[in-house]
Amino acid sequence: MKNVFGFLLLLILVGCVSEPLIKNQNTGNALGTTYSIIYLAEDQLDYQQEIDSVFRVVNQSLSTYIPTSDISRINEGDSTVSVDHMFKEVFSTSTRVYEASNGYFDPTVGVLANAWGFGPGEQLELDSLKVDSLLSYVGWNKVQLNGDGTISKSHPAIRFDFNAVAKGYAIDRLGALLDEKGIENYLVEVGGEILAKGQNRISGKQWSVGIDDPQVEVGRQLKLIVSLENRAMASSGNYRKFRIDESTGKKYVHTIDPKTGYTKNSSVLATSVVADTCAEADAYATAFMAMDLEASKSLLESQDGLEAYIIFLDENGDTQEFATAGFTQLIKN
Repeated sequence: MKNVFGFLLLLILVGCVSEPLIKNQNTGNALGTTYSIIYLAEDQLDYQQEIDSVFRVVNQSLSTYIPTSDISRINEGDSTVSVDHMFKEVFSTSTRVYEASNGYFDPTVGVLANAWGFGPGEQLELDSLKVDSLLSYVGWNKVQLNGDGTISKSHPAIRFDFNAVAKGYAIDRLGALLDEKGIENYLVEVGGEILAKGQNRISGKQWSVGIDDPQVEVGRQLKLIVSLENRAMASSGNYRKFRIDESTGKKYVHTIDPKTGYTKNSSVLATSVVADTCAEADAYATAFMAMDLEASKSLLESQDGLEAYIIFLDENGDTQEFATAGFTQLIKN
């Protein structure tokens, strides 16, 4: 009887041993940048076709660089477009962040993004009068999502630009794809923005991701490394996204202040935000680039589950860092 019991116990223990996990990975180019998607499973898998499909449908809904996309048609004045659930979700997220940031996150800056040379439209020679005139076409309170899925704009010249939230949203959709496939541990990275689910069960550790040093303009150097589990992180900075006027040599950064209409060379060098969704992290990281540091701190105190790391220059021009308590706990020593 003892031998039979021991044999049964052995069978139970053997049955409880899980299969070793396999690292599956898809890499490529999409949304104007690169991506890397790692997902762990007991089998060798390849979801490239499904991944391509996610990028394709997100682009068709939200890309301003595709003339036939929903957002491009709306920007050109087509009021008959009934937007899909993706556009609606991004619209909803944008509304929440617009309100929380007191208007510093505003996807109706499309006309200004074009004018300053950071969009698909025509770049303009700008002076104060021209900027003031363009500001009349900016304002999230000037657009509305109707019950039938159409979009109303108070002026036909208003242009949406979801580039500060669409990439994060695409990452969330990729995560939803992997969730539907039953994948419990994955790391989705698109252009440096991250969604981490579960852990890296192969190494037995949490997923680790790096944050670039914004003061290193040539090459890349990590400022710090953080661990993520069931969280998303997005970063924003002007250290690589800028253009130089060939005639004047003046530097124009990609962060546009929706209240003044000008690109903003502020004391904030870079921001990294951790949130439950990458779309939300993406939007807030952009907002914090336009907001004053103290305003960003106040917003962070009012939002549960939102963590941030901000690199800035003090009044003496020295580099300083601010991190919420929750973000500090994520930093790997």
